[in-house]
Amino acid sequence: MKQIGATCALIERTLGKSDAFRKVDEGLYVVHQGSAYVTISVLDAGKKEGHEKPIVRIYAQVVSGVRPEASLLRQLLVLNGRMRFGAFAYVPEGDVVLFVHSMLGGEKMDPKELLATVGDVAIIADGYDDRIVARYGGQRMQDLVEESAMQVLMGDPDEELAFPEPDHDDGKTPR
Repeated sequence: MKQIGATCALIERTLGKSDAFRKVDEGLYVVHQGSAYVTISVLDAGKKEGHEKPIVRIYAQVVSGVRPEASLLRQLLVLNGRMRFGAFAYVPEGDVVLFVHSMLGGEKMDPKELLATVGDVAIIADGYDDRIVARYGGQRMQDLVEESAMQVLMGDPDEELAFPEPDHDDGKTPR
């Protein structure tokens, strides 16, 4: 548990100065870069052979609602073989393509490695999202976030605009 706290503190010190960084919950963070939202989660790896270093999982949702065609899945596997680190993954719930990389946490986790990993995951997600959407459909994470924000701002389009009645009578307003 001590190592998880040390890992979270290091992540917050390293990334916390950036306006793109947000702490979502304990051990869960998001960094917005380009059209990508990079999620950082700190996971307890359990105690094996005396080690209790947590796993830091860094991933970006590249595309959601994509058609899982065999050619896309094959292309992602080929790309995985060419990546210097990390890998593409497909999640059937939501038809989501992710780019994922994990590293060891702990008090000796390298802040430069963390920054490089977050940056590289964002660059890869940002670089492939438009290509995948153009060929296989779906939406980039940026588009999903903007769409959700617009729905919150605009409310239900079927809902009538209601203006409240004044709650006081100043004697000057005709009724």
